[in-house]
Amino acid sequence: MTKRKEFDQGLEQLHNLIIEMGNFVEQALADAIAALKKGDLEQAKEVIANDPKLNQMEEKITETGSRLIATQQPVAKDLRRILSAFKIASDLERMGDLAVDVAKVVQRLDGQPLIKPLIDLPRMAEIVQTMTYESIQSFIQENVDLAYKMAKDDDQVDALYGQITRELYSLMMENPRNITQASLLSFVGRYLERFGDHATNIGESVVYLVTGSRPDLNV
Repeated sequence: MTKRKEFDQGLEQLHNLIIEMGNFVEQALADAIAALKKGDLEQAKEVIANDPKLNQMEEKITETGSRLIATQQPVAKDLRRILSAFKIASDLERMGDLAVDVAKVVQRLDGQPLIKPLIDLPRMAEIVQTMTYESIQSFIQENVDLAYKMAKDDDQVDALYGQITRELYSLMMENPRNITQASLLSFVGRYLERFGDHATNIGESVVYLVTGSRPDLNV
C-alpha cells in the first residue's frame, strides 16, 4: 500500500468519526430538549449516561490524527485537515457537555410544571442542531460558503437568547416564586447559545482548513 493511500484512508477515518460525533451531539441535544418539554427524568438521565461515548470518539480522533502526523509527516493542507479535525472534535465534545447541562436542568426541575410554554428554547435548539449538521457538512465538503453561514445562523440564536432572557426576567419580577425556575430556563438558553458558538467555531476551522487563515465568526 502506498504512503498516500494509507494517509487517505486515515483521513477518511477521521471524517467518519467527525460525522459520528456530529450525529451524536445533534441527537443528544434533541433528546435533552425533548426531556425538558416533557419533564422526562429518565430521558434526561439517558443523555447524561451516554456522554462518555462522545469522549471516547474524541480520543479516537486524537489517536488517529496523531498517528497520521507521526507516520505520514503531512504538510500544508494535509496537516491542516488533521489539525482542523482535532479542533472540531474538541468543539463537538463541548457541545455534548452542553447537551448534558440541559439534561441536568431537567433533573433539577424534577417534573414541576413550567412557568411558561416552551416555544423559543426549542426553536433555538432547532437552529443550533441545523448549524451542527451544516458545520459538519462544510468540513466534509470543504465548503467555505456553508462555513460562513454559521455566523448568520448564530445571529438568530443570539437574538432568541436575548428575547428569552427578557421574558424570563419579566416573569421573575412579576412573581418571586418564579425566580428559581426562570433562572434554570435561562441557563438552558445560555447553553444553547454556547452550542451555537461552538458550531460557529467549526465553521472557522473549515475556513482555516481551506484558506490557511482562521477568521473570527463569533462577532
